[in-house]
Amino acid sequence: MKNQLKQLLHTPRFMVGFIIFIGMFLLTIIYPLVVSRDPLAMIGQGNFFPPGTYISVQDTLNSEQYNLNIDASAARLDEALSIDDRAAMAEWLEKYGKVDISEIDVTDAKSLIELWKEKYNSNNPQEGLITAKKKYYKRLDKKLDGILENKDIIIASEDETTGNLKEDQSISDKAYTNVNNIANKQTFILGTDNFGRDILTELVSAIGTSLKIGFIAGIVATLIGLILGLLSGYIGGFFDDFIIFITNLFTVIPSFIILILISYSVGQAARGVMMVAVIIGITAWPWTARAVRSQVMSLRNRDHVNLSKLSGHSLIRIILTDILPYISSYVIMAFILQISSGILAEAQLSMIGLGPATTEVSTLGLMMNWAISYSAHLNGAWWAYFPVIISIALISFSLNLMNTGLDQVYNPQLRE
Repeated sequence: MKNQLKQLLHTPRFMVGFIIFIGMFLLTIIYPLVVSRDPLAMIGQGNFFPPGTYISVQDTLNSEQYNLNIDASAARLDEALSIDDRAAMAEWLEKYGKVDISEIDVTDAKSLIELWKEKYNSNNPQEGLITAKKKYYKRLDKKLDGILENKDIIIASEDETTGNLKEDQSISDKAYTNVNNIANKQTFILGTDNFGRDILTELVSAIGTSLKIGFIAGIVATLIGLILGLLSGYIGGFFDDFIIFITNLFTVIPSFIILILISYSVGQAARGVMMVAVIIGITAWPWTARAVRSQVMSLRNRDHVNLSKLSGHSLIRIILTDILPYISSYVIMAFILQISSGILAEAQLSMIGLGPATTEVSTLGLMMNWAISYSAHLNGAWWAYFPVIISIALISFSLNLMNTGLDQVYNPQLRE
C-alpha cells in the first residue's frame, strides 16, 4: 500500500488531476468564510450586469473632485459608437455621401463623426435603402448630436420657495474622483445573472452542491454495482443469470432516458438535491456491476478462495476478506468515474428542467438552465454561462486524470 501511494505521488496525471480537484473543493470551503453573502441574494436590479466594480453615483457627486488635463472625449466617443454603427456610417458615406473609402477611418471615432456631420443629410437621395434602414440612420444622427461638444453637467434642485430649479453643482468633463474615496462600491468579478445575483458567489456554491450530488450518486451507484457484481460473480447460477438479465435491461435502454423517466415521475415537489443524487445513483450502477462481476469470476476459483471454502468460512467473510481486497483498486476507480458521471448527469437533467426543484441552493446545471432560459447567449452575457462550462469541464477533467493515474499504477499492462 505504501509503495502504491509513492507511485501515485510520482504519477503526473494523477497529481495534476488531484491538485485541480482539491483546489476546487477547497474553494467551496474557503470562499464562504471570506464572503459571507447569500449565494442567491438578488443584489442587482436588472438582468446580466457585466463584470466590474460598481460605485455609488451619489457618492461620486459628494466626493472630492480633482481636475485632470485629460481629454475624455475619445473614450466617450469610442463607447458611444459600436463596431456595427461605424460600419454602417462608412457604408452610407461611401455610397450616398460620395466620400472616397480611403478618407474614411472607422478606428478614429472623432474624425468619423465629423465627416458624418458634414456629409449626412436625410433628404439626400438614398436609392435602394429600405425605410427601416433610413430610420436607423436618422436615429444614429440624432444620437450623435452634440457628442463632440464638451458640456458641463449641471446638478440642480427645486427651490422650496419659488418651485424653480436652482443650480447646485456644475461638473466639468475634466473633473475626476479617486475610487478609494468612494464609500459604497461593489465588485462583481463575474458579473451578475438574470436575477441580479453575484455569479462568482453563486458559482462557488453551485460547485459545492454539484460535488455533493456527484459524491452521493457515486456512492449509491458504486455500492449497488459492487454488491450485485460481487454476489453475481461469486454465487453464479440462477442468481447470476437474473442479475445479468436486469443489468442488460438497463444497458439496452439508455441510462439517461431512464433517468429522465424516473425524475419526471417523482414530481417537481419531491425533486430535491438528495433525491436527484439518489435517482442518478440508482440508474448508473449497471456498468460497475458487470465489471465487478467479471473481476470476481476470475478470482472465485483461486487457491486462497478455495482454501477459505474448505475452512468453512461464510459467504460474506470470503467476499470481504478474499475477494474484495483484490478488486479494491478497481472499485476506487469506478467510484471516481461515477462521481464525474453524476455531476454531468445532474447538469443534463437541470438543463432540460428535471434537476433539483429548489430555490435555496444552486447547482452547475441549474445555472446553465437559468442562463439559457433568459437568453444569456443571445444577449452576449458570456459571464452567465461560460464560467459554469469551465467549472464542469475542470471537475470532469481532474477526475478523469486521477482515474487514468490510478489505472497506470494498478493496471499491470500499463506499468512502465
